[in-house]
Amino acid sequence: MVKGLTHLAKGLRKRSTDVEQLLWSRLRAGRFEGMKFRRQHPIGQYIADFVCLERKVIIELDGGQHALPDEILKDRQRDAWLEKEGYTVLRFWDNEVLTNTRGVLETIRERLYVTPSPQSPPLKGGEVKMEDSPLKRGNKKWEILPSLQTSFRLGEHSRSERGPSGLAAREGK
Repeated sequence: MVKGLTHLAKGLRKRSTDVEQLLWSRLRAGRFEGMKFRRQHPIGQYIADFVCLERKVIIELDGGQHALPDEILKDRQRDAWLEKEGYTVLRFWDNEVLTNTRGVLETIRERLYVTPSPQSPPLKGGEVKMEDSPLKRGNKKWEILPSLQTSFRLGEHSRSERGPSGLAAREGK
């Protein structure tokens, strides 16, 4: 970890945005699927907005500055490094969280159960086949939409693959 990153992360937690506070209110203290999330957590030379270390899923919230060419390049480099370290990175625009919180949470939920835990053996070709392993959580059976089955290959996701709204969650159902 880069020296001083912990101090910077603490400062970011104190100055979190309204959007970060909204999502954190849903993720904190095991409220979301019983999973433990951390916010503004240092990983290597980066600070992740939110991370579930158990499932190695990182959630990044992007404001308008992330649409600038230089920022897009930085985000891609950062995501590539994090993915090389075994993390799955989910990016959401701030306005997505504000206008479709439920859809954002559904996308996170689906990714948590599609991403193998670090203890799982590697899958052939890195592909998760839903028909081979039904997802269950308590009495609920989670199902992944057919459109997601083809796009959820580990290490193959980006903002542009999520569709016009940026979400891969069920909408309008």
